[in-house]
Amino acid sequence: MDKWLALAVGGIIGVFARYALAAAIGAAWGTGFPYGTFVINVTGCLLIGIFDTWAGTRGLLGPTGRLFLMTGFCGAYTTFSTFILETSALVDDGEFLRAALNLFGSGAVGFAFFRLGVFLGGL
Repeated sequence: MDKWLALAVGGIIGVFARYALAAAIGAAWGTGFPYGTFVINVTGCLLIGIFDTWAGTRGLLGPTGRLFLMTGFCGAYTTFSTFILETSALVDDGEFLRAALNLFGSGAVGFAFFRLGVFLGGL
């Protein structure tokens, strides 16, 4: 499978899976808390952990399979999983300060920029 096709098909499947799961969880559990996003984020982390192990340690995924599952599917399903994968790689490399900065900085700075966008959008 061509790399661009693998990426596109994985992304299409991932975005539909995200939408369907979020809708189903919202219908079942309500919308008083972002349950759908929470479940999608943690299941995305589980899946990208499995896929990364298959690609690296076990050698079960080649470059095209990695593009399809990790970049395409997981990237469209949730970018949070990639964020966790990259933070984990920093920990594995002994870069604990950078991992902590990425972990906490992304949340804090992302929230601040979101609020800035809300403000700017309201001008």
